[in-house]
Amino acid sequence: MARRADAESQQERISEAVWSILALKGIEHLTIRAVAAAAGCTTGLVMHRFPGRRALLVHARDLLHARTRARVERIEAAAPTPRAALRAVLAQGMALTAESSQEALVWAGFLAAAVGDPDLADLHRRHNRAWRERVARLVRAAAPDWAPARVDTAVLALTGATEGAAQLASMDPESYSTATQEAMLDTMLDAFGLA
Repeated sequence: MARRADAESQQERISEAVWSILALKGIEHLTIRAVAAAAGCTTGLVMHRFPGRRALLVHARDLLHARTRARVERIEAAAPTPRAALRAVLAQGMALTAESSQEALVWAGFLAAAVGDPDLADLHRRHNRAWRERVARLVRAAAPDWAPARVDTAVLALTGATEGAAQLASMDPESYSTATQEAMLDTMLDAFGLA
């Protein structure tokens, strides 16, 4: 049992190291050696779990997907109405907190790495499509009489705007403050008749 707990603890330290390096230092600093140093373990231990930088990136993207999925499921379950759920779920994807700002940076780092790698790009598309499917389900619940094409347009506009705001705010929080991002979201929801 102790050995399993130790292995889980090592995995958590490595995961946290991958996340913090990508979010706080950038993709160019994400190396096996840097992760090992940040996790307080050997490069051999890191390589046993993640044989290269690409595997570290996949792990970071999977962590991002798991963290946000768990959060949006809680948010959605607690919302009193479909429209409240839609707004809350979209807002959590913006850079409104230190945590969501870090998530935006991890997302951007992974996306940058995926530009020249078809497998990473495919992983990104799968996770992004799962996100859009969730938002589409919420839009349909909030506007059950809408035609599919109208739902699709709203989903693409809302996800594109909120993800874009998160990226911009993570690098320029003065221009894209929390209040500004929320005002942007509310304006868009109002324009679509989803407020």
